[in-house]
Amino acid sequence: MEINKIYEDDEVVLISKPKGLIVHPDGHNDWKTLVDWILENYPELETVGEPLVLNNGEIIWRPGIVHRLDKDTSGLLLIAKSQESFENLKQQFQEKRIQKKYLAIVYGEVKYDEKKIQAELGRSKKDFRKWTTGREIRGKSREAVTEVKVLERGEKFSLLELSPKTGRTHQLRVHMKFDNHPIIGDKLYAGKKFDEKNSENNLNQESQALHAYKISWYNLKGEKKEFQDEIPEIFVENFDYFK
Repeated sequence: MEINKIYEDDEVVLISKPKGLIVHPDGHNDWKTLVDWILENYPELETVGEPLVLNNGEIIWRPGIVHRLDKDTSGLLLIAKSQESFENLKQQFQEKRIQKKYLAIVYGEVKYDEKKIQAELGRSKKDFRKWTTGREIRGKSREAVTEVKVLERGEKFSLLELSPKTGRTHQLRVHMKFDNHPIIGDKLYAGKKFDEKNSENNLNQESQALHAYKISWYNLKGEKKEFQDEIPEIFVENFDYFK
């Protein structure tokens, strides 16, 4: 398994997760995961972090994993190398001190320049795989906030920078659907728009155009660390913003 390491010190490993890779097992599939790569390359991290208890009662260890990215979302992901580092990063996530920025290509011409989306998220009544907003929520909902900035707009597609201020499952994907500008290639949330073709823009792809390209955090000494990932071709090839 090829994983690109962006940065490493005594506290963390910062990687660029490739699209299509699951972060940790889900109890349903036997696919290779990021956890497999961590245990192969950093076996000493096996008990770092916190276990995850699945719905079926199975306990899954997530060595050093403080946050996650969806299977088809690519980009920067932090791995803690010690329990002390894990607790430090976990606290920063809770206090919203860790800053993450994503690039997204969405359907439609986004009219505004900047916007804050505040829409609580919860499980969907209609589809157990989905998270949703409003009356479609089953059970409890949780606060979710996303800041949106338009980097470039076109008639059929727009390039956005998304900054999640909370870390809910599928948050960016659900919020952009809620905003009537779902992320292109998102099979779960884009609906019929997923079938749209646009060969001129080379934007017909099988998975969502969502990339975690910037992250910043503070190490145990209080020093700020900040990194940017390489921009995927799908973004560079289709928008003048990167030229």
